Amino acid sequence: MTPPLRAFGALVHRDLLLAFRHRGELVNPLLFFMIVVTLFPLGVSPEEAVLRTMSPGVIWIAALLAGLFSLESMFRSDFDDGALEQMALSPQPLPVLMLAKVLAHWLVSGLPMLLMAPLLALLLAMPSRGIQALELTLLVGTPLLSLMGSIGVALTVGLRRGGVLLTLLVLPLYIPVLIFATNAVSAAVAGLPFDGQVYFLAALLALAITLAPFATAAALRISLS
Repeated sequence: MTPPLRAFGALVHRDLLLAFRHRGELVNPLLFFMIVVTLFPLGVSPEEAVLRTMSPGVIWIAALLAGLFSLESMFRSDFDDGALEQMALSPQPLPVLMLAKVLAHWLVSGLPMLLMAPLLALLLAMPSRGIQALELTLLVGTPLLSLMGSIGVALTVGLRRGGVLLTLLVLPLYIPVLIFATNAVSAAVAGLPFDGQVYFLAALLALAITLAPFATAAALRISLS
């Protein structure tokens, strides 16, 4: 195994260990996701037809906000203890290390939402075909949210109160993902084909995997300079 791949695996393993040592930070976004979705029937209507129509947007908006809620922790602890400076000075390619950070973030934030989503979809009376589309869009879309969000986090990591600025930077990038993902699930619920929307999300994911680590590394060097 080449040194960059060893560094990639070691950094993912390290971040997962740190995340499980701070279980409160790990659980908070998941609880937020669950609470938003479960409160929706109480605030709008418990009628099955209404819930089935609104459920794609509700679940995806809750997932987007929960992912946004967990973004700031991606680099914060490493910035505070000087680990980010060590990464920037290490002989390993910084984009590879940033991709490892993003993967670890998705494993502790996006993957739990992916696993919880079917239960919440059943709560909102979503049919089985809609649940399949929801899982597919979350599988493709949540890594995309983490990749795009990492750029904003890298730009604002040096700011003590950068949460509002981070939201303003990242939210416009999230809107196309939200539109195509909810449209795909809504089409599946209505019995229509949704392949085109999923292919578009997959193309965005491929583009983000290719370019986002380099943009994140460049933004991080700016923040550390």
